[in-house]
This record gives sequence, C-alpha cells and structure tokens, in this order.
Amino acid sequence: MSEKIKYLLLFVFVLWGSFCSIAQTEGTAVAANTLIEFLVQNLHDSKSDQVIVVAHRGDCGNGPENSLRGIQNCIDLGVDMVEIDVVKTKDGHLVLMHDKTIDRTTQGKGAIKKYTLAELKTYYLLDAEGKPTQERIPTLEEVLLLAKDKILVNLDKSFRYYEACNELIEKTQTRDQVLIKEKLTRTGIAKKERNYKENILFMPVIRLNERKAEIIVRDYMDHDVPLAFEFSVPDTRLAIETDFEEIRSKGTSVWVNALRAKNNAGHDDEKALSDPNVYDWFIDNHVNMIQTDNPQLLLDYLRARGLHR
Repeated sequence: MSEKIKYLLLFVFVLWGSFCSIAQTEGTAVAANTLIEFLVQNLHDSKSDQVIVVAHRGDCGNGPENSLRGIQNCIDLGVDMVEIDVVKTKDGHLVLMHDKTIDRTTQGKGAIKKYTLAELKTYYLLDAEGKPTQERIPTLEEVLLLAKDKILVNLDKSFRYYEACNELIEKTQTRDQVLIKEKLTRTGIAKKERNYKENILFMPVIRLNERKAEIIVRDYMDHDVPLAFEFSVPDTRLAIETDFEEIRSKGTSVWVNALRAKNNAGHDDEKALSDPNVYDWFIDNHVNMIQTDNPQLLLDYLRARGLHR
C-alpha cells in the first residue's frame, strides 16, 4: 500500500470519527429536547411495546403524596406519568389532595372546602411516616407548570371540576400532556359535558366485576374509541374475556393498577417487592399502562426487558 493511500485512509477514518461524534452529540440533544414528544406519541400508540409507568399520587412512597417534590422525583426517575388528585378550595382554587380533609396528610384539620388557598398554604405536608416536611399543598397550576414538557399528568377526582381544569390546562399550554379520568359511561359523559372530547384527553374507568361493564366497554369501542381504559381486574379471567389484546389493536391502551391486589388478580406492588417478576402478569395480559406505588422497581423491571426507554 502506497503512502498516499495510507494517508488518505487515515484522513477518511479521522473524518468519519468526527462525524460520528458530532452525530452522537446532536442525537442526544434531539432526544432530550423531544422527550415530551416521545411521551405524548407513546400515550397515543396503543400498539407500542413501551409500557407507560404511572406514579400513584406522584411517587408517594418517597415523599409527601401529591407534592411538587414527589412529582420532581418522578421526573428525575424517568417516570412517564404522574397520577394526582384534585379538589377545590373555599375561594375556588384547585389544589392537590386525595382526601376531602387535610387531616391525614398535613398537621391541620378540617375539610378543604372550608379553607382558602392562603390558609392551606400555611400547612406543611407529611411524609409517608407522618413526619412534617418542607412541602406545602400545591395548586394544580403549580403542578402543570412543573410538569410542562417533562412528564405526563393524570388527573383523578377532577371531572367534577372540568371547566376549571380546562382553563388551567389552556393557561399552562399542557393540553397534550394531561389525561383526565372518571368512572362514567359514554352517554353519562355527554350529559355532563357535551364538548369534553374536543378539549381534553379522557379515559373511562371500568371495574370489570361490575354488572354491565362489558356493555359499557363495547359501547365505547363501537361509537367513540377512547385513548385508554383504566380497568380494575379482580380476576384474570375477566382480562381474558374482555380481550385486552384486541382492545389495544383497535387503538385503545389498557391501564391496570398495581396498587392493590383487588385491581390486578393479586399481582400487586406489595408482592413485587419480594419478587419483581410478579409484574409479568401485566405484560402477559397485554397491559401497557401500569400505575404503581413503586416506580423505581417497576422501571427497573421493564428496562431489563426492553419495555421502557
């Protein structure tokens, strides 16, 4: 091989290495800048093999439930979505709280509806062990601003405040990121809010052991295919009979909670603590959205199987 050819090959090799380095850097930047686009796209793709991890009340196991810190923890972990609960104050503000009172999660007492926002902000949230933290009760607006372009949000106990939620979603420009759920039939929603479909992402909640559950599911699928169903599955037989695989093939994702045994035929977070393979049940039954109290454990399980980014 002549010296000229050697130098030419060396030049090409160096040039290719530089190109690959630049491409890798730019690819990383693109991935970081479009994370929310990936999350939104995956939310709308019921056939994706990437399972959506939903943190119950915002990683409540590692901080105060329904808190800004808990939601930031989820963002840092790489969780796809946080589930939060909404309630209205005496002066009309939407804040995060699962219970109707502040007794369990703060040092205060009494119903949320009897407090103004300013009054609620004087209390500190308690951690999982009941100890005071530096976290205060957040407003829904604060949460949406924190989540914007970083993580998806599921609003529970919120449909009763549809108009107020919609205004905040519009104000914070987070419409593509927010999924509202409620246990309502298709006709029941129409009676409550005729224009809901044009404004929000909505997910019906279905308890498969209840009478008419199958009829309600079929009515949605025949007339107004939803983005997703949240199913409570006390018996695996019900999952098979409902045919989650077929539902996903028609464009609807399947959400099942890992929180308590009654929701998942006994394959819950508690059992997964000693054996993460308990989560196999969800994958085997074609579930692609899992709400959990153990987001890190579930993420580790899914990533080891190539089912999460």
